Amino acid sequence: MTKIITICGPTGIGKTGFAIALARELSGEIIGADSMQIYKYMDIGTAKPDERERQLAIHHLVDFLDPADNFDAKRFTALADQAISDIAKRGRVPVVAGGTGFYIRALLHGLFRGKPACPTTLDKLNQTLEENGGPALHEQLKKCDPRAAEKIHPNDGFRIVRALEVFLTTGVPISQCRQIHDFKSDRYQSLTFGLHMDRKLLYDRINRRVDIMMAQGLLDEVKNLVSQGYSLELKSMQSIGYRHMGMYIKGEVSLEEAVRLLKRDTRRYAKRQFTWFNKEKDLIWIDAEEIEKAIKTAKDFLR
Repeated sequence: MTKIITICGPTGIGKTGFAIALARELSGEIIGADSMQIYKYMDIGTAKPDERERQLAIHHLVDFLDPADNFDAKRFTALADQAISDIAKRGRVPVVAGGTGFYIRALLHGLFRGKPACPTTLDKLNQTLEENGGPALHEQLKKCDPRAAEKIHPNDGFRIVRALEVFLTTGVPISQCRQIHDFKSDRYQSLTFGLHMDRKLLYDRINRRVDIMMAQGLLDEVKNLVSQGYSLELKSMQSIGYRHMGMYIKGEVSLEEAVRLLKRDTRRYAKRQFTWFNKEKDLIWIDAEEIEKAIKTAKDFLR
């Protein structure tokens, strides 16, 4: 199996800088594993690698998708597989880095789904979504899979349809499918680092990063997206940061309250990410500042 380096961890912990340092030492190229950094025009709120950072190391699967397009773990895996193959063929090291745990799990161990989706069921559900909207389908999901419904936003029609299709075609809730799949099949030989730091320090970093995003123009970024015709109800626009600025734009909260909620929800998201990555097998937890230790470990692994 192809050897790859994987870097994961919660938002705001410094994965981008860590990945760049590793890639430069290992003659590597970075493959983004972030469900938001894929989108064009969404730079500030996603903490996307900037031009300078992309000059320091080649990045793949970053800044290529229109915000109105849907994207999922299956498509991510296909594109990441291709990027890994191309990088390895050129004699360089693939470095996968990001905080979207499900993307990383799918890439390393495969998706839980055992059979392709049913086109007929998907068509019916998508028609219902178009006619009645996401919240109506979300109510249906609450009845057949309340655990999944808790984790999916009522306006996230794409994921609601996917969860309902799994239940209607298999009879098994999608939340249970994820539980019973053991993800034992390794698709790559991966050295996987999980970045950590003191929780209070991380939360302070998150709060400061939100302040920096606001100073950089996060609100204007969202307003510009809206002026380009991107609805605040899009899946991409319902993500952390964009949803909060949208609440202010719609007059639902003050700007001060929107920022407070953004900080709170980002901290909560980081906590959920820690919980997810704690369940990953063969993950090596390492302090986010211990880059030299990571470089030595990676070089030993690649040899």
